[in-house]
Amino acid sequence: MHFIPEALDQYVVQHTEQEPELLQQLTRETYQKILQPRMLSGAYQGRILSMLSKIIRPTTILEIGTYTGYSALCLAEGLQAHGVLHTIDRNEELAWIQQKYFERSGFGHQIHSHIGDATTIIPTLDCTFDFVFIDADKPNYTTYFEQVIPKMNAGGIILSDNVLWSGKVIQEIAKDDSSTQALVAYNQLLVNDPRVETVLLPIRDGLTISRVL
Repeated sequence: MHFIPEALDQYVVQHTEQEPELLQQLTRETYQKILQPRMLSGAYQGRILSMLSKIIRPTTILEIGTYTGYSALCLAEGLQAHGVLHTIDRNEELAWIQQKYFERSGFGHQIHSHIGDATTIIPTLDCTFDFVFIDADKPNYTTYFEQVIPKMNAGGIILSDNVLWSGKVIQEIAKDDSSTQALVAYNQLLVNDPRVETVLLPIRDGLTISRVL
């Protein structure tokens, strides 16, 4: 989704750091072989994830929603040399493409993949986090947030993707649209929660940056 004219959006992309060749290859293979390839983080958003990670220089990252591993590789670009990235996805059928590109990158030894329900896996992770990226099933966003907050280091950053949901968050919501209902409630939680300070950015489908106080 674009919130500025397409020509201006193209200008923005053209004047943003280009994605590495490995990520271009992952994008091509995702579109060739995987269902719903539009779930992939695009090159522009990927560079935003990379830049934020490089600014934060995290020791520990948690990603909720791996898909084919594109965003994990972007986030890993800012990891400290001894840092670790935990990434969780419930779809075990995607593990082959994730591991293929993790191993081909320079970050394979730093990325720990978990397959299963994130709500059951997060409580088992015996560490705290500097940086969290939430990009999974929308009805569970609030649950993920509440689970990671106690595990966040002071000043840690929580990124939440798709928070504008193609503009549905400001439209009349159908009674059976649980994803939009959940995102509206989640956005309200973030802006009111005294444990974080939040900025919602109209980037692609909406990206919220929440800093833990």
